[in-house]
Amino acid sequence: MKTYISGPITGVPDYNRTAFATAAKSLLAQGRAVFNPTENGLPESATWEEHMRADIKALMDCDVIHMLPGWHRSRGASLERYLALQIGMTVDEAGEI
Repeated sequence: MKTYISGPITGVPDYNRTAFATAAKSLLAQGRAVFNPTENGLPESATWEEHMRADIKALMDCDVIHMLPGWHRSRGASLERYLALQIGMTVDEAGEI
């Protein structure tokens, strides 16, 4: 089972890397494969749209989307969650896994 981590990045100090890394560590410890969008291989200088295109492609290869706290205030995370629900992916909230 591959899990996509989703949450706020834009406008958060250090792009929320600590929260994403903590979630990834926890999910990996559960035996899950993980995609962390803060490590998507694109440079920080890439546009929001470029990041979203790469991240949505990765999301489509996952089985579960794991929503970090504050996701509802993020345009990107809200879009990712919407897409995941529309294609029948399991959605879990931080703390509920």
